[in-house]
Amino acid sequence: MRAEWHAIVVDPVRRLRRRGSGGLLLAFVACGGVIFFHALAQRPAGAEVVRAVGGVQGDLPLWLALLRTPISLYVPALDLPVWAGITQLFLAFALAEVTLGRARTLAVAYATTLAGTLTARVMIAAGPDRFGFGLPPEAGEVLDTGPSAAVVGLFTYLSVVRRAPVVFILTGGSMVWESIAKPNLAGREHLIAVAAAVVLGLLHGQGDRWRRILSRTAPEAQREDTPDTPAKSQDRGPL
Repeated sequence: MRAEWHAIVVDPVRRLRRRGSGGLLLAFVACGGVIFFHALAQRPAGAEVVRAVGGVQGDLPLWLALLRTPISLYVPALDLPVWAGITQLFLAFALAEVTLGRARTLAVAYATTLAGTLTARVMIAAGPDRFGFGLPPEAGEVLDTGPSAAVVGLFTYLSVVRRAPVVFILTGGSMVWESIAKPNLAGREHLIAVAAAVVLGLLHGQGDRWRRILSRTAPEAQREDTPDTPAKSQDRGPL
């Protein structure tokens, strides 16, 4: 518990003190984007604009769904209270940005969201009679937007790379419970986001392991290749 507290809270706070408020740029942009699209969707004309630029559904052409997916992260789900999720959104992006950096934070958030979106299309194509995996065609008409998959993906990824089992249980475990208590499209996508984040976190851990191994072996190999004393040239004399 003490190690996890330092990895998830103490160390990020120290980094934030060194970087200042500029280290939370992604968190402010994410929250600002959700608030902006939520306010825009309150009017009928604005709702049409939001749906046109960020509305993702399973029955859309794949190219159009991929084009809208980055914007869909900032479009809040209509059936969920937007203000309740702002705190989770800010904490997820703030913690990830300070700990992982901006590039990796964006990559993990987008990858987990995209994994859920693409897997939902596979479930709909499979049909409802495929071992409980498939979904009925009507699921393709459900508006699939919101940053929730990115949020749970970031928390899960952080819990894996920072070795924080309590955070993993609170995030990934809650998604499992949600999918059991309310088996819908969003619940399944959250499970896919958790699985994708776990895979990415394990791959990152393996990459760090190999880099450490190579960093230790490289100096040793260099010492073996470099002789202690220069080789003396043999003077054969005149032929």
